[in-house]
Amino acid sequence: MKTRTDNIMTNWRWWICSLLFFATTINYMDRQVLSLTYEEFIKPEFHWTDAEYGTVTSFFSIFYAIACLFAGKFIDWMGTKKGYIISICVWSLGAVMHAFCGQATSLITASNVALAVSTTSVYLFLVCRGVLALGESGNFPAAIKVTAEYFPKKDRAFSTSIFNAGASVGALVAPLCIPPLAKHLGWEMAFIIIGGLGFIWVFFWAFMYDKPEKSSRVNPAELAYIHTDDAEEAAQKSALAEEKSIPILKCFKYRQAWAVILAKVITDGVWWFFLFWAPSYFDNQFGAKATTTLGQLLLIVLYTISSVLSIFGGYLPKFYVEKKGMHPFDARIRSMLIFAFFPLCALLAQPMGMHFDSPWWPAIMIGLACAGHQAWSANEYSLVSDMFPKGSIATLTGLCSLLGGIGTMAVQKIAGNLFAFAEKAGSGFTFLGFEGKPAGYFIIFCYCGLAYVVAWVVMRICIPRYMPVKSE
Repeated sequence: MKTRTDNIMTNWRWWICSLLFFATTINYMDRQVLSLTYEEFIKPEFHWTDAEYGTVTSFFSIFYAIACLFAGKFIDWMGTKKGYIISICVWSLGAVMHAFCGQATSLITASNVALAVSTTSVYLFLVCRGVLALGESGNFPAAIKVTAEYFPKKDRAFSTSIFNAGASVGALVAPLCIPPLAKHLGWEMAFIIIGGLGFIWVFFWAFMYDKPEKSSRVNPAELAYIHTDDAEEAAQKSALAEEKSIPILKCFKYRQAWAVILAKVITDGVWWFFLFWAPSYFDNQFGAKATTTLGQLLLIVLYTISSVLSIFGGYLPKFYVEKKGMHPFDARIRSMLIFAFFPLCALLAQPMGMHFDSPWWPAIMIGLACAGHQAWSANEYSLVSDMFPKGSIATLTGLCSLLGGIGTMAVQKIAGNLFAFAEKAGSGFTFLGFEGKPAGYFIIFCYCGLAYVVAWVVMRICIPRYMPVKSE
């Protein structure tokens, strides 16, 4: 006999979604501790150059990309509950490990005076970043899988946008809490405290999460709602089983694959460059240290602009389809052209900042460039599903992530070496009216600004029209 509570649907799925949001927020905070402590604490203590910092950030980028290839399989194998716990414990451990690099460096260099502090510390940080990247690679596959378990199709896009917003919130919150922690408690405690948040999250996840069918907090009405699409999804899985997937190496024979791959290689490094180098840029060029109110506000403005404007990444193609009657592929390509113009603002960041002697213009211009990236990125992967059979989407997506990671690694490494060289050369190094390190920043900003227009042209050369790939 049904009770009143059986008829009134519970909303436990949204509590689970909130956990995914906080996990993603912690994910982005953990990866930002280094960039927010580098210029004022890490660099002077270990005598790092920008080239060595670029080595550390580039290693994280490529290792994270490689780990992403296998993270989904791991989550499928372990299950979402255990898989998520292991992932966040690993990355939280990696985050906390950074705090002990100073002590370890002192012990190693004391026992072998031939070893340089900077070189030893770089290798120790590389190990920590590798552990962090390995664990963090499991966040999005696990979160997406949990979303599929707890939400019917019509709600998945919304629930995904909620937990994915954790990335932007993490980027916004990090400048408010990490620099003050480092200033008052030491940079080591910043890594320990922020890294420890993941272990607290694990406590809530262990007690709150179960598959909907096993959860005592999901009543029959909510369970029925969650399984609304079961019959349709079963039919789709049956059709998918009959569809042959394209082997990973065979993807390279298709110009459609090259279109997305080259676009990823060209553009992925832009977002990561600004994420890892923006605090250092504001400190070097304007004296706005991350521990000051000005430094924190600049980063908050940058990421607020990026977060708010990036929502149009998903809306604009929909507008063209529903209001203008365009084909979804054509709507996406046109939207991506519009989004490609936003990063051009990066070309104005350095000139406007120097002309007006104000860091606010660079913060605004970089924020607009990052917003363009987020909107562009939201549509980039969708091109894969637009043109390739369903059985090959995951394969090509993983391949694109890996090669995009290689592009990111190259940008990080080149930027670090360029900044170190430009700083040493001083007035002997010039570029379009800038000297020394400002010239180095302007070179990289020019790349960031032009990357998307170049990528869009490359895509149109590879795919001048809608060209779906048929499985053989």
